Amino acid sequence: MQKRKLGTGGLEVSAIGLGCMGISQSYGQPMETADAVRLIRSAFERGVTFFDTAEVYGPFTNEAVVGEALLPIRDQVVIATKFGIDIAGTAGHQGMDSRPQHIRDVVEASLKRLRTDHIDLLYQHRVDPVVPIEEVAGTVKELIQEGKVKHFGLSEAGVRTIRRAHAVQPVAALQSEYSLWWREPEEAILPVLEELGIGFVPFSPLGKGFLTGAINADTTFDSSDFRNTVPRFAAEARKANQALVDAIGAIAARKTVTPAQVAIAWLLAQKPWIVPIPGTTKLNRLEENIGSAAVALTPDDLADIENAVSTIAVQGERYSPQQAARIDR
Repeated sequence: MQKRKLGTGGLEVSAIGLGCMGISQSYGQPMETADAVRLIRSAFERGVTFFDTAEVYGPFTNEAVVGEALLPIRDQVVIATKFGIDIAGTAGHQGMDSRPQHIRDVVEASLKRLRTDHIDLLYQHRVDPVVPIEEVAGTVKELIQEGKVKHFGLSEAGVRTIRRAHAVQPVAALQSEYSLWWREPEEAILPVLEELGIGFVPFSPLGKGFLTGAINADTTFDSSDFRNTVPRFAAEARKANQALVDAIGAIAARKTVTPAQVAIAWLLAQKPWIVPIPGTTKLNRLEENIGSAAVALTPDDLADIENAVSTIAVQGERYSPQQAARIDR
C-alpha cells in the first residue's frame, strides 16, 4: 500500500489505517479477542501500518487487544491512542479530563495495555473546556521529550484550539469526522491544517457504515449499537439519505468498484495528507476498504461526484445533543 505523511514531523503511515473502536464497542457485540487479533494482523499483512485505538474504547479492552495483535510487529506499525475522557466520572468537565496528571496516568496505563514503551501518536480525544489547551500541549511536549510519546494529535478540535495547541507543541494530526455525508471540515478546518502542516485523519469515512449501501430505512441495529441514538440514523433520515448512497452507487457501478471504495477514494483524492481510518469487524470489508487505495478517481470522476452529491441535503444531525456538546468549535 502507498504511504502518506501526517504533519511535517516525519510521521509516515499507510494511506488507509484501521479504526479499531468497533472491535470492542459501539457497533454491536464486541469481537472475541482471538478473532480481533486475527483481523488486525490480517490488516497488517495487507499493507496497513496505522492502527487507531483509545483507552475509552471498551473501556480499556481495545488497547489490550491492539497491543496483543501488534506485539510481534511493533517496530513496523504506528499506534495511535487517546486521552481526555473522564471514564471514572470524577472530573466533572462535561465528561472530559485533560488535567496534566491525568494525561500522565493515562499514558502509563496505555503503554502497559499496548505492550510498548512509546505511543506513536497521542491524541486529546475531546477538548476539555476547563483545562487550557496550552497546559495539555505542554504536558504532551514533556512526554515527547521523555520518549514516551512520539507525536501529538487532537480530535474534533476547532480552529482556535488547533492554533493555540500548535504554538506550544506541533500538532501532527487532527482526527475528526469527514466523509461525503459530513463535509463541514472543508469550511475552516482543512485550510488551517494545510497552513500549519498538520495531517488529517477522518474517522467514520463511510458515514458509520451508511455509505457502503448496506444500510437502508428498514435496517435494524443490535440493541447495543450506538447508531440507535444518532438522529441521522432514524428511519426517516435513512430513507431521505438513500439518495446520497444511490448517487455514489451509480458512479461506483460505472467504475466497477463498490460505493465504499468510491467514498474512501474520494477522501484520499482531497489532499495528500489525508489518511482515513475505516473500521470493520469483517475480513471481506477490510479487504474492500483497503482496495480503495487502488481506486484512481480522475478529475472527471471527482467532478461527477461533486455534481451528484452537492444537490443532496443530508438529513439528521450526526450526533445526539449530549454527544454534540462535547465538540469544540
